[in-house]
Amino acid sequence: MVQPKSIVITVFFALVLDLLAFTIPLPLFPRLIEWYLSKDTSPDSLISRSLAICNSIRTLIHSLRPTSTALSSKAGAGAKNWDVVLLGGMMGSLFSFCQCLISPWLGRLADRYGRKTVLLTTMVGNIASAAIWIKSTSFESYLLSRLVGGLSEGNVQLSTAIISDVTTSATRSKSLALVGIAFSICFTFGPSLGAYFATRPLPLATSDDKFNVYATPAAISLGLLVLETLFLAVKLPETKGYKVEEVRNTSFDQPSVPERNNISEGREQKVQRLKDITRLHGYFLLFFSGAEFTLAFLTYDIFSASNAYNGKLLSYIGILAAMIQARHVRPSMAKTGEIQVALDGIASCILGLFLLHLIPYTVSLGAISHIILYVAATCLAYTSATVVTGLTAAAAGCCDERYPLLQRGRALGKFRSRGQLGRAVGPLLASLLYWMEGPSVAYLTLAMCLSGVLILAPRGGVQRYRWWVKETKA
Repeated sequence: MVQPKSIVITVFFALVLDLLAFTIPLPLFPRLIEWYLSKDTSPDSLISRSLAICNSIRTLIHSLRPTSTALSSKAGAGAKNWDVVLLGGMMGSLFSFCQCLISPWLGRLADRYGRKTVLLTTMVGNIASAAIWIKSTSFESYLLSRLVGGLSEGNVQLSTAIISDVTTSATRSKSLALVGIAFSICFTFGPSLGAYFATRPLPLATSDDKFNVYATPAAISLGLLVLETLFLAVKLPETKGYKVEEVRNTSFDQPSVPERNNISEGREQKVQRLKDITRLHGYFLLFFSGAEFTLAFLTYDIFSASNAYNGKLLSYIGILAAMIQARHVRPSMAKTGEIQVALDGIASCILGLFLLHLIPYTVSLGAISHIILYVAATCLAYTSATVVTGLTAAAAGCCDERYPLLQRGRALGKFRSRGQLGRAVGPLLASLLYWMEGPSVAYLTLAMCLSGVLILAPRGGVQRYRWWVKETKA
């Protein structure tokens, strides 16, 4: 039997390859939409019709709210920038909504057919998505790429299930923190790679008209995904039933009647805790994902930031988040519990959003506005390093293969689905709010909403979970 440590390391390296491919296009998004706008000028094209709808909505809102400073102060190129924000929010929502739909099914399939089989199947879809991106010279084909990618992305969910399969309750949080570290590493290098190769033409391209303007970053993403698929096929064993086989090889006696009653009671408590954690996960990502998604548009709108500027900003967040993951998150989860670490991250996010809402007021102060941006990015880096990692570890701790509702694939599939629903709605709502009221009102509103989540979280069942953590550690 392959040792758990070896499996965890395999999953970690595969995640790094997968998330690098995912983060490479992040700083390119605003410019990519702008390229489609300049290339596809037909009034009957999908992107033109989408923009016409955006303009009609803006005109209607402005007629109903003529005193709206956000709408009235933007005209010409500025209004076009805000249209890009709204359109980008819709595209981000499409990808996450696809993941919301597919995650529960991937979890059930993984419980039935095995983690490795389902994971390799999803990788085929990811490869197809990157291949379509390379050749996507129309907005419609790029949407197809996002659709295929959204319905195929299962690496993070299935990797969490695999790590949970092969770890014990004592080592699970520490091992699952590697998922967060993989995210941080990739947010450090992925956006920078995307920004660097964005200006490089595809070496074998015979005609620029046949390839996407960012075909080189797309080709790198494709290569990483192919390498990841081959690596998983060779190195990853099937982990479904890993713990079951381990228990069967021991000589434990059957539990007594009182012990069986405790097991039954424990099942009900775990189901309730899992619901509470899943709900908190969804509400957090609803608001955080909106702020996260519009960050690149904020720098684009306020500072006219280039791909390189956005790449450096996201790399800074990634480097800092990786350091926090390695030096703070893993020991803190062992000391204070996963939920407390997550709540601390939500508090940091509230502070970061409040700072972001100040940036439009400080643009005239020059460098001060950039300093505020990076202080806010520091807060968001702490949030990125703590919240999802802590909640994922807490959700994985509730899984129990003995009960259908708590089987890892199914339970973590629902957990991720709720989070992806938040990611689907969050960017759209945040983009609409940003577009209608401006960045200051948008980020202040998001900060207030997250404050409500933080205040209400202990009353929604998390307090019961904290009690359970203390009891099990004792």
